[in-house]
Amino acid sequence: MVVQVIFGLVTAVPSKYYVHIGLTTVALVVLYAFIQGRTTNRERDLHARVIILTGGFTPLGLVLLNALASRGAHIIALSPYDLEHPYPSLLIPLLRSTTNNEHIYADHVDLADPKSIRDFCTKFLTGQDTRLDAVVFAHEYHTIGSFFRRGGAEAYAQTREVASLATFLIMTLLLPALLVEPAERDIRIVSLVNPFYAAAAPVFAAQLAAASSEAPASSPILLSEGQRALRTAILTRHLQRVLDSLPNQSPEVQGPKGQQSSQGAKITPQPSNILTVSACPGISRKDTISPLLGADRDAPEGLSKLGFLIYIILFPFLTLLTKSPTSSLQTVLHVLFLPSPLKRARAMLDAALNPDSDMQNKEAKKEQGSEEEDGDVPRMVRIINEEVLKPGALYRECAVVQQPVPGLPADLQDKDGKAEKPRTAKKDGPVETAFPDDGEFGGEAVGRAVWEWYEERLKVWEAKAGVNGVDAEEQSGQSAAAGPPPS
Repeated sequence: MVVQVIFGLVTAVPSKYYVHIGLTTVALVVLYAFIQGRTTNRERDLHARVIILTGGFTPLGLVLLNALASRGAHIIALSPYDLEHPYPSLLIPLLRSTTNNEHIYADHVDLADPKSIRDFCTKFLTGQDTRLDAVVFAHEYHTIGSFFRRGGAEAYAQTREVASLATFLIMTLLLPALLVEPAERDIRIVSLVNPFYAAAAPVFAAQLAAASSEAPASSPILLSEGQRALRTAILTRHLQRVLDSLPNQSPEVQGPKGQQSSQGAKITPQPSNILTVSACPGISRKDTISPLLGADRDAPEGLSKLGFLIYIILFPFLTLLTKSPTSSLQTVLHVLFLPSPLKRARAMLDAALNPDSDMQNKEAKKEQGSEEEDGDVPRMVRIINEEVLKPGALYRECAVVQQPVPGLPADLQDKDGKAEKPRTAKKDGPVETAFPDDGEFGGEAVGRAVWEWYEERLKVWEAKAGVNGVDAEEQSGQSAAAGPPPS
């Protein structure tokens, strides 16, 4: 029957249109492949790697859960739903059976409640096994807001701010545990951001100077989403500056930075084994377009009938012009799979200390009858040419994105062009920053201002939530390991 229908359609079309139909089909296939973006060329075994994942029950999060579980990762998915809800209670056992991985767990954490976040982090840090190899913040990628619900702009702005503060709070609470992990362990903090960050770049610093990096409630939804994404990317970059400025030393060498230890070794800042990056999965049909049209049935405000109708009408075009969750996932996997700079440094050192290894490898391959295109390339050259993860960078389409951000206005900078001194300085006077200004994402001044924005808003958020025992001094002490030193 199907063959007869196809034959009827083919014979009904005049032969003179065959070429046009063929060219159109090829063009659509090429366009679809281009829209889906690059596919990562890296792979990594994740067995025994412990990964905490937020946003695991969004469309992209579910695909990410499956991808990590199929590679053997030990996953702790933070669920906004009760564990008896159909999502975690049905999906987690299903993932365990389909991926043959029993190390997939869900833990109920309300990211809109700072007490719930603190309870989870306390439970994790006081548990028997506190190993942590990666934290993936996927909850901020899903679009918040709809074109068809203008009346809820203020509520959307509050929801965006709370989602960002949840990321910051989890970072600062878990970071002390990450800092005491072995220096040879590769640890990654990955923040997923929406694709509208470029729209907010020209006005970001000006709004930050006005004590609000969140766009006003009356701003277009894409600009508000862009503000959130860019703020997260800047926070990620500044956190990497801070981590690289901390003393990175072996366990037997102890002492304050810049002084001689008991063994006589001078402690100097080294690149950190904790790598923080931002990843933009691109424009997704389910996580980006569907919420914008109000066609997301899981949204708190419910489904928009008009938006859902438009979504159904445009679905064939959206399928062609937007990404599927699987295609959106590629950049996230890329930043998780790329080798770290420290791993390449160790490989270069091993190649320098064992110059005969190239010849031994070639002889072994000849005995096995295997040949490679780069078999004649020296091992050191292959290591140097290998792509490694750039700490603090923003990745999109499996490549680093250079996003210019204007610096702070002149009235917030001192005569040397640096950010003005923080309002809360230590009693013994200001201390100069230990890391240079690299100029990325507006430079150190914008990064410091964003960090201070998070700290101030976090105090207000926790005060509104009635978190007990959290004052300014305690909050400062909790984020001291991650927070930037006063300038």
